[in-house]
Amino acid sequence: MAHGSRRARIVFSDSATKQLENITNEAEIHALDRALVVISVDPDAGEPLPGDSTGPRLRQYVDDIEHVRLLYWVTALKTVVVVAFIEV
Repeated sequence: MAHGSRRARIVFSDSATKQLENITNEAEIHALDRALVVISVDPDAGEPLPGDSTGPRLRQYVDDIEHVRLLYWVTALKTVVVVAFIEV
């Protein structure tokens, strides 16, 4: 029995959780959902941000259509940790 691709689990940092609590606009929720689906299907969709190797390697995913930027990192077990949600 063949299995399809499994989506990555997404969790939010404390700062990202606080941002989520302040989102009330339905368009912003839709934009965020759309970006989260992309990175859950392909955690490598974003671009690595410059940095050193002392901490997790931050990535950014930018959706130019929805005007959203997500900052996140991916654990060894492919859990995506969202650090920030930014409208661009």
